[in-house]
Amino acid sequence: MTLRTSYMLAAVAIFVFCGAVFAGEKGQVRLFILSGQSNMHKLDPDVSFTPTLKAALPDDEIIVVKDAESGQSIKRWYKKWKVGKGDDPTQIGDMYDRLVNSVKAKIEGKKIDSVVFVWMQGERDAVDKKGAIYAECLKGLFKQLEKDLKRKDISYVIGRLSTFCNSNPHWVQIREAQVKVAKSNKKAAWVDTDELPRDGIHYTDAGFKTLGEKFAKAALDLLGVSKKK
Repeated sequence: MTLRTSYMLAAVAIFVFCGAVFAGEKGQVRLFILSGQSNMHKLDPDVSFTPTLKAALPDDEIIVVKDAESGQSIKRWYKKWKVGKGDDPTQIGDMYDRLVNSVKAKIEGKKIDSVVFVWMQGERDAVDKKGAIYAECLKGLFKQLEKDLKRKDISYVIGRLSTFCNSNPHWVQIREAQVKVAKSNKKAAWVDTDELPRDGIHYTDAGFKTLGEKFAKAALDLLGVSKKK
Protein backbone atom coordinates (compact mmCIF):
# COMPACT_ATOMS: atom_id res chain seq x y z
CA MET A 1 0.00 0.00 0.00
CA THR A 2 1.47 3.33 -1.04
CA LEU A 3 1.66 6.33 1.28
CA ARG A 4 -0.81 8.17 -0.92
CA THR A 5 -3.31 5.29 -0.68
CA SER A 6 -2.93 5.27 3.11
CA TYR A 7 -3.71 8.99 3.27
CA MET A 8 -6.77 8.52 1.07
CA LEU A 9 -8.10 5.67 3.21
CA ALA A 10 -7.53 7.69 6.37
CA ALA A 11 -9.39 10.64 4.87
CA VAL A 12 -12.32 8.44 3.88
CA ALA A 13 -12.43 6.95 7.38
CA ILE A 14 -12.51 10.41 8.97
CA PHE A 15 -15.24 11.52 6.56
CA VAL A 16 -17.38 8.49 7.35
CA PHE A 17 -16.84 8.91 11.09
CA CYS A 18 -17.72 12.60 11.06
CA GLY A 19 -20.74 11.90 8.89
CA ALA A 20 -21.98 9.36 11.40
CA VAL A 21 -21.46 11.77 14.27
CA PHE A 22 -23.30 14.59 12.56
CA ALA A 23 -26.06 12.25 11.45
CA GLY A 24 -26.58 11.31 15.08
CA GLU A 25 -26.93 14.91 16.21
CA LYS A 26 -30.61 15.15 15.62
CA GLY A 27 -32.89 17.66 17.29
CA GLN A 28 -34.83 16.67 20.37
CA VAL A 29 -38.48 15.66 20.40
CA ARG A 30 -40.39 17.90 22.80
CA LEU A 31 -43.96 17.32 23.95
CA PHE A 32 -46.24 20.13 25.14
CA ILE A 33 -49.62 19.20 26.62
CA LEU A 34 -52.28 21.89 26.99
CA SER A 35 -55.47 21.39 28.98
CA GLY A 36 -58.09 23.16 31.06
CA GLN A 37 -61.41 24.88 30.60
CA SER A 38 -62.69 27.78 28.47
CA ASN A 39 -59.67 30.08 28.41
CA MET A 40 -57.55 27.13 27.30
CA HIS A 41 -60.28 25.85 24.98
CA LYS A 42 -60.35 29.22 23.20
CA LEU A 43 -56.57 29.50 22.92
CA ASP A 44 -55.27 28.52 19.48
CA PRO A 45 -51.68 27.22 19.94
CA ASP A 46 -50.88 27.94 16.29
CA VAL A 47 -51.29 31.71 16.79
CA SER A 48 -48.42 32.34 19.18
CA PHE A 49 -47.66 29.37 21.45
CA THR A 50 -46.23 26.96 18.89
CA PRO A 51 -44.51 29.67 16.79
CA THR A 52 -42.70 30.97 19.90
CA LEU A 53 -41.48 27.45 20.69
CA LYS A 54 -40.35 26.80 17.12
CA ALA A 55 -38.47 30.08 16.98
CA ALA A 56 -36.52 29.13 20.11
CA LEU A 57 -36.09 25.45 19.16
CA PRO A 58 -35.69 25.47 15.36
CA ASP A 59 -33.90 22.10 15.22
CA ASP A 60 -36.33 20.24 17.50
CA GLU A 61 -39.56 18.43 16.76
CA ILE A 62 -42.38 20.21 18.58
CA ILE A 63 -45.45 18.13 19.43
CA VAL A 64 -48.43 20.04 20.85
CA VAL A 65 -51.47 18.19 22.17
CA LYS A 66 -54.41 20.30 23.39
CA ASP A 67 -57.59 18.94 24.93
CA ALA A 68 -59.78 21.42 26.79
CA GLU A 69 -63.46 22.06 27.38
CA SER A 70 -65.38 25.07 28.65
CA GLY A 71 -66.99 25.22 32.08
CA GLN A 72 -65.37 22.12 33.58
CA SER A 73 -64.28 21.44 37.16
CA ILE A 74 -60.90 19.95 37.98
CA LYS A 75 -62.78 16.80 39.02
CA ARG A 76 -63.00 15.97 35.29
CA TRP A 77 -59.21 15.53 35.45
CA TYR A 78 -58.43 14.55 39.05
CA LYS A 79 -59.35 10.88 39.44
CA LYS A 80 -59.18 10.79 43.25
CA TRP A 81 -61.86 13.43 43.63
CA LYS A 82 -64.16 12.57 46.53
CA VAL A 83 -67.56 12.06 44.93
CA GLY A 84 -70.18 14.19 46.62
CA LYS A 85 -73.80 15.16 46.18
CA GLY A 86 -74.54 16.15 42.62
CA ASP A 87 -71.38 14.55 41.20
CA ASP A 88 -71.67 12.16 38.29
CA PRO A 89 -69.20 9.34 39.06
CA THR A 90 -68.75 8.63 35.36
CA GLN A 91 -67.32 12.12 34.89
CA ILE A 92 -64.62 11.90 37.56
CA GLY A 93 -61.35 11.95 35.64
CA ASP A 94 -63.00 11.27 32.28
CA MET A 95 -61.43 14.28 30.56
CA TYR A 96 -58.05 13.29 31.93
CA ASP A 97 -58.40 9.85 30.37
CA ARG A 98 -59.35 11.44 27.07
CA LEU A 99 -56.33 13.74 27.27
CA VAL A 100 -53.85 10.99 28.09
CA ASN A 101 -55.21 8.77 25.33
CA SER A 102 -54.72 11.63 22.86
CA VAL A 103 -51.17 12.18 24.07
CA LYS A 104 -50.23 8.50 23.84
CA ALA A 105 -51.65 8.25 20.32
CA LYS A 106 -49.68 11.33 19.24
CA ILE A 107 -46.31 10.17 20.61
CA GLU A 108 -46.56 6.46 19.78
CA GLY A 109 -43.22 5.16 18.56
CA LYS A 110 -41.36 8.37 19.43
CA LYS A 111 -38.65 8.92 22.03
CA ILE A 112 -39.73 12.03 23.91
CA ASP A 113 -36.90 14.15 25.34
CA SER A 114 -38.97 16.60 27.38
CA VAL A 115 -42.57 17.12 28.48
CA VAL A 116 -44.29 20.33 29.56
CA PHE A 117 -47.88 20.38 30.82
CA VAL A 118 -49.67 23.74 30.52
CA TRP A 119 -52.79 24.20 32.67
CA MET A 120 -55.42 26.97 32.47
CA GLN A 121 -58.44 26.19 34.63
CA GLY A 122 -60.17 27.02 37.90
CA GLU A 123 -63.13 29.28 37.17
CA ARG A 124 -65.65 26.46 37.54
CA ASP A 125 -64.24 25.38 40.90
CA ALA A 126 -64.38 28.95 42.19
CA VAL A 127 -68.07 29.09 41.28
CA ASP A 128 -68.59 25.70 42.95
CA LYS A 129 -66.83 26.95 46.10
CA LYS A 130 -64.02 24.40 45.96
CA GLY A 131 -61.17 26.79 46.66
CA ALA A 132 -60.07 24.98 49.84
CA ILE A 133 -59.30 21.71 48.05
CA TYR A 134 -58.00 23.05 44.75
CA ALA A 135 -54.27 22.84 45.55
CA GLU A 136 -54.58 19.21 46.63
CA CYS A 137 -56.43 18.33 43.42
CA LEU A 138 -53.91 20.11 41.20
CA LYS A 139 -50.96 18.37 42.83
CA GLY A 140 -52.81 15.08 42.47
CA LEU A 141 -53.36 15.75 38.80
CA PHE A 142 -49.64 16.29 38.29
CA LYS A 143 -48.84 13.01 40.07
CA GLN A 144 -51.33 11.19 37.85
CA LEU A 145 -49.64 12.49 34.73
CA GLU A 146 -46.18 11.50 35.91
CA LYS A 147 -47.41 7.99 36.70
CA ASP A 148 -49.28 7.48 33.44
CA LEU A 149 -46.53 8.89 31.22
CA LYS A 150 -43.90 7.12 33.35
CA ARG A 151 -41.83 10.28 33.78
CA LYS A 152 -40.55 12.23 36.76
CA ASP A 153 -39.17 15.09 34.68
CA ILE A 154 -42.41 16.73 33.55
CA SER A 155 -42.45 20.53 33.81
CA TYR A 156 -45.64 22.43 34.63
CA VAL A 157 -46.91 25.85 33.58
CA ILE A 158 -49.97 27.10 35.47
CA GLY A 159 -52.01 30.01 34.20
CA ARG A 160 -53.32 31.92 37.21
CA LEU A 161 -56.94 33.02 37.11
CA SER A 162 -57.48 36.68 36.22
CA THR A 163 -58.99 39.16 38.67
CA PHE A 164 -62.40 38.84 36.98
CA CYS A 165 -64.22 37.66 40.12
CA ASN A 166 -62.00 38.59 43.04
CA SER A 167 -65.14 39.38 45.05
CA ASN A 168 -65.56 35.60 45.37
CA PRO A 169 -63.31 34.31 48.19
CA HIS A 170 -63.01 30.93 46.48
CA TRP A 171 -61.77 32.68 43.34
CA VAL A 172 -59.04 34.32 45.41
CA GLN A 173 -58.25 31.00 47.10
CA ILE A 174 -57.74 29.32 43.75
CA ARG A 175 -55.51 32.13 42.50
CA GLU A 176 -53.40 31.72 45.62
CA ALA A 177 -53.42 27.93 45.32
CA GLN A 178 -52.15 28.09 41.74
CA VAL A 179 -49.19 30.23 42.78
CA LYS A 180 -48.52 28.09 45.86
CA VAL A 181 -48.49 24.86 43.85
CA ALA A 182 -46.11 26.37 41.30
CA LYS A 183 -43.73 27.65 43.96
CA SER A 184 -43.73 24.30 45.77
CA ASN A 185 -42.43 22.46 42.70
CA LYS A 186 -39.04 23.32 41.21
CA LYS A 187 -40.28 22.04 37.85
CA ALA A 188 -43.27 24.40 37.80
CA ALA A 189 -44.02 28.05 37.06
CA TRP A 190 -47.12 30.22 37.09
CA VAL A 191 -48.17 32.81 34.52
CA ASP A 192 -49.75 36.13 35.49
CA THR A 193 -52.81 36.88 33.35
CA ASP A 194 -54.05 39.97 35.20
CA GLU A 195 -53.01 42.52 32.58
CA LEU A 196 -54.23 40.62 29.54
CA PRO A 197 -57.13 42.28 27.70
CA ARG A 198 -60.40 40.52 28.46
CA ASP A 199 -63.99 40.57 27.34
CA GLY A 200 -65.62 39.51 30.58
CA ILE A 201 -64.21 36.23 31.86
CA HIS A 202 -62.53 35.39 28.57
CA TYR A 203 -59.55 37.03 26.90
CA THR A 204 -59.76 38.94 23.64
CA ASP A 205 -57.90 37.78 20.54
CA ALA A 206 -55.00 40.01 21.55
CA GLY A 207 -55.16 38.60 25.07
CA PHE A 208 -55.00 35.02 23.82
CA LYS A 209 -52.05 35.87 21.57
CA THR A 210 -50.12 37.25 24.53
CA LEU A 211 -51.20 34.36 26.73
CA GLY A 212 -49.84 31.86 24.21
CA GLU A 213 -46.52 33.71 24.17
CA LYS A 214 -46.41 33.80 27.98
CA PHE A 215 -47.08 30.07 28.21
CA ALA A 216 -44.38 29.29 25.66
CA LYS A 217 -41.78 31.52 27.32
CA ALA A 218 -42.51 30.03 30.74
CA ALA A 219 -42.12 26.55 29.25
CA LEU A 220 -38.81 27.50 27.65
CA ASP A 221 -37.56 28.91 30.95
CA LEU A 222 -38.37 25.64 32.69
CA LEU A 223 -36.55 23.71 29.99
CA GLY A 224 -33.54 25.98 30.41
CA VAL A 225 -33.67 26.98 26.76
CA SER A 226 -33.93 30.74 27.16
CA LYS A 227 -30.91 30.72 29.48
CA LYS A 228 -28.82 29.22 26.70
CA LYS A 229 -29.87 31.77 24.12
